[in-house]
Amino acid sequence: MKVAALSLALTALLTLAACSKPDTPASAPAAPAPTTAVTTSSYDAAASKGKGFSVGALMSAQTVYVIFEPQCPHCGRLWQASLPLHNKVKFVWMPVSFNAKSLPQAAALITSPNPVETMTAHEESLLAGQGGISAPSNVAPDIEQAIKANGQLLTSLGVDSVPFLVAKHRATGEVVSFNGAMDTAALARLLGVD
Repeated sequence: MKVAALSLALTALLTLAACSKPDTPASAPAAPAPTTAVTTSSYDAAASKGKGFSVGALMSAQTVYVIFEPQCPHCGRLWQASLPLHNKVKFVWMPVSFNAKSLPQAAALITSPNPVETMTAHEESLLAGQGGISAPSNVAPDIEQAIKANGQLLTSLGVDSVPFLVAKHRATGEVVSFNGAMDTAALARLLGVD
């Protein structure tokens, strides 16, 4: 019984963890911040300054902005949790790069002609411990600048770990945010689409 409870607690902790920027202490994963203080201006900043790829219900009036890092396993778990909601919500995934390996992957993801297929393959590889997709090391300057701008956006929002999402609740219109991974049911509740 104690082993089951410990296993459940560990699973919950890992589900809510996030990946931090390299300049934050690496001794432990960043604690999730389900109620990061964001405002309508934060949502508007993500909408106007963030660069990424759109997936899901592209004609949906509800857009969820997700800042992620290609080498972050918690981002991979959030991607997987979002897949069942693609028929209800438009997601814009905006990559940042915390290390040299992730910059080419971020570029490949942001420019993919089939982002759902590419991101799914990437995250499956990453979560299987295989490092994600292979990507050419030469990144176009405009794409590199867009990825850097996403990092600056993350910092300007007062956030230092990923995944980070900001959206408007479907029923209330209230700006909601979350820092970390979560399962599909929790994501649906946060967005008001459950």
